[in-house]
Amino acid sequence: MAQLEHINITVSDNRATAQMLEDLFGWHIRWQGEAKAGGHSIHIGSDDQYLAIYTPPKTTEAHHATYLQKGGLNHVGVTVDDLDAVEKKVKAHGLSPNNHADYAPGRRFYFDDPDGIEWEVVSYS
Repeated sequence: MAQLEHINITVSDNRATAQMLEDLFGWHIRWQGEAKAGGHSIHIGSDDQYLAIYTPPKTTEAHHATYLQKGGLNHVGVTVDDLDAVEKKVKAHGLSPNNHADYAPGRRFYFDDPDGIEWEVVSYS
C-alpha cells in the first residue's frame, strides 16, 4: 500500500509557519534550503511524513473559497493525542478555533492560519 510522504504548500513566511507547526504539533525541521523559482522551502514533520512549506521570492495574493476552486487546498488534517492541549496552543498563537465536533470515533476542531490555510485537528484518543 502506498503512503503519503509529503504535501507542498505556499505560505507567506515559511520560517514563521515552521515555528508555529513545531509548537502546535511537535514537528521538527527535516530540511530547508533554496527551492524552485528562487524561493525557499522548509520540510517539517516527522521522520516519515512532512509538509514542504514554500515561500516564493515575491509576495503573492491568497486565494479564497478553495472549496469552489478546482485544485484548491481545502484543509490539512492532523491527528493529535491531546486535542485540548493543542487548542490552547492555537489560541496562544492568536488564532481562533472553530467548528468543534464530537463524532465517532473522535473529536475535532478547525482553525485558519495567518495565510488563510484551514487546519483540521482531530483526536481519536
